[in-house]
Parts: sequence; structure tokens; C-alpha cells
Amino acid sequence: MNPLGVVCVVACLMAGALATPSSSSRQNHLKPSQWLKPNELESTPSLDELTLEQLESMPLDKGAKLMRKLYHLAQINNGVSPNFVPSPSNIPVYIFGSQGEKETSNLNDYVQTAKQMPRFGQQEVTVFVTGLPESLEKAKKTNTKFIQAYVQRNSQKPQSPQDDDESKWESNKPVGGHLVVIDLGHTITNVQRYASLDVDETGKMLAKSLVELTNECVPLDNIHVIGQGVAANVCGVAGKVFKALTTHKLDRITALDPASQMAKDPKVLTGVARGDAKFVDAIHTSALALGTTRRCGDVDFFPNGPSNGAPGARNVFDAQLQATRYYTETVVPGNERNFPAVKANCFKEYKNQQGYGKRAYMGINTARDVSGDYMLEVNDQSPYGKKTPATQQKPRHGSHQRYQNN
Repeated sequence: MNPLGVVCVVACLMAGALATPSSSSRQNHLKPSQWLKPNELESTPSLDELTLEQLESMPLDKGAKLMRKLYHLAQINNGVSPNFVPSPSNIPVYIFGSQGEKETSNLNDYVQTAKQMPRFGQQEVTVFVTGLPESLEKAKKTNTKFIQAYVQRNSQKPQSPQDDDESKWESNKPVGGHLVVIDLGHTITNVQRYASLDVDETGKMLAKSLVELTNECVPLDNIHVIGQGVAANVCGVAGKVFKALTTHKLDRITALDPASQMAKDPKVLTGVARGDAKFVDAIHTSALALGTTRRCGDVDFFPNGPSNGAPGARNVFDAQLQATRYYTETVVPGNERNFPAVKANCFKEYKNQQGYGKRAYMGINTARDVSGDYMLEVNDQSPYGKKTPATQQKPRHGSHQRYQNN
């Protein structure tokens, strides 16, 4: 096991998380009383007792330890069933045009609404699926900034041609396209729903809507799907189902701090994974809290390495939202290369300039010819990106060992 794997396993065992698959199978035979002290069992709230407000008010490390403990308990006794499936008519969808115009619909009807918008589908359509409760003020603020960044980007005009032949360009045609916000987070009104979301069934609903979208008005290569937290796993399932229904893959899925899943069939691999789209990239900002250290994409970025939360995060929700904030920064024109990263087995290796391979940039312009785990440093407040190029480190060495946590 590489150094990062060792650190992750030790940290997760201390926090009550799963270790590697082989050790987790042994842990599944343990009763909670065999690894938790009686007073810890008594003081651990059930999911229906824990509120969003309580988690939001807990310091990051305390909240992370509690959520990993609840996750581990759920995996031992399969005590959390995936029984929450939101009705598609209750999932709001907002469509933003290149000039900031907004149309409101729901998951059942948004494709027909989008078809009526000028130039919809002629350029890239970004589908953003929220995954955190909208009742959290920071989630609402972060997602609003994400929307504003895309509207700004999509409204950029093309550069004037060098000569005076204006027939070569349309002065009123935006460079970008449209943003579709599928507000799954609107339906996640408490911790119980967050933990028990049926990712597979919800992913199937999303997949069917994406099939309709590509059949009706958007070329397949023009769609970029972005999932936040638990919604990243929903997007992964949608990618799998989309391929099963159409024999084609989505072009790109970006996972913004993909979450660990409490409610799942232990015999079925679910969630977002490499292969769910032509290209899958992931940003992990709460790997040891609400997130996961598991390889989720072709390329996985770990700002400041795997931890309870990236720098500046105050609670578990804030930590998960950091991935959205980082990505949003790269959407703003001119900031596409704010987050240079280097391939490395762990953050210590990166800091010691012992990483290897070519440099990559985390965010909207991540190159598709990179793969593996990438480390980088970030600031604890906006602007988060260091901007200066990451040090080109040593040449590639040996085989890159993988690690897994859950």
C-alpha cells in the first residue's frame, strides 16, 4: 500500500470509516459494541435525530468524525436503506441563457422549455446537478456564484477579426452556451434524506431526461454534466444508464467532491466512476468527511491532499462546497489555469517535489490526456488558486499503486 493509502486507512479507522475492501469485509463481522465504547454508542445520534443545523454548527473535525462513524455503522449492518427517490416534478430546473435570461421548469418538462430558448444546443450545454440542501445558506451562495460565473463566461463575445470583414463573425453571438441547473438539493431537506437518497433510481431519472435532451435539441458532444456531492454519484449512474439506453457515452462528467454513500447495496458498485463518460474528472475536498478517497475518474484532484476538509472549510458542508468554489473560479474567463497540479501518490510526495508526469490544471479546462491522482496547493480564501505553475517534478517512476477507502 502506498503512503497515501496508509494515511487514509489509519485516519479512517480512527474516524470510523471503512478501510480497504479486504479489511472492510472483516469489519463487517464486528458488532458496533466491539469497536465503539458504550458511551460512544449512547452518544451517537441516529440519522433521523441529527439535523442539518447541528451539523452545520459543528467544527469541521467533530462533524467529520461523526459522519464517518455513521457511515461505518451503516456499512456494517446495512442499516440505511436507499428509500428516498424524489419525484421528478418536485426537482426544479433552471435554464440560463447567454444573456442571463432564465427559464424555470422541472425534471419532467425542462427539455421542452429549453427547446424554446434561442440557440439552445448550438453551443455547449452545461448540466449542473446540485447535491446539498438549499436551506444551507452557504450552499445557496456558492451555487449562485457558480451560476453567475457561467453566465459571465457564456456571454463573452468572440474577438474581433483582424481584418474588417465582419461577415466572418456574428457580433451578437456569445462564445459560450447554456447552463441547466437541476436542483436536486432542493429535495434534500434533512440529513435522513441526504443519507438515504436512492442514487441508482435518481440516476435513472436523470439519464432518461438526458436521453430526451440529446434526442430533441443537443448534440451528444455538446453536453458537460457536473454533479455536486451526492449528486456526483447520481450523475455517474446517469452516465451508465445513458450508455445502456443509447449505446453512446456522455462527453464529460465532472464530480465536485463525490460523496461516500451510506445507502447502497453492498454487492453493487454504484456512484461515479471512470468510464461513465468519455472523460470523468473529480475534485476531492472532503475526502475523509462527507467525501471519499476512492478513485472516481480518469483524473482525481486532491487540493492539499486528502483530509477532512480543504483549507478554509469550517464544517463538513463547507468542506464539500470547496470543490464547487474551486471549479467556479476556473469558469471565470482568464482563470482557467488557476490550479496547476502534479501527479503524486500523496501530498507529502508532492511537497517534497517527488511527483511525476506532466502538469495538469484542475477545473473547466482539465486536459483529457492526463490520468491518475493529482496533488496541488490552494489558498484558504478567494482567490483559491495559486496560479503559479506547479513545480515540474521528477520523471515518472514505477507503477502507480492505487488506494481505496470505501
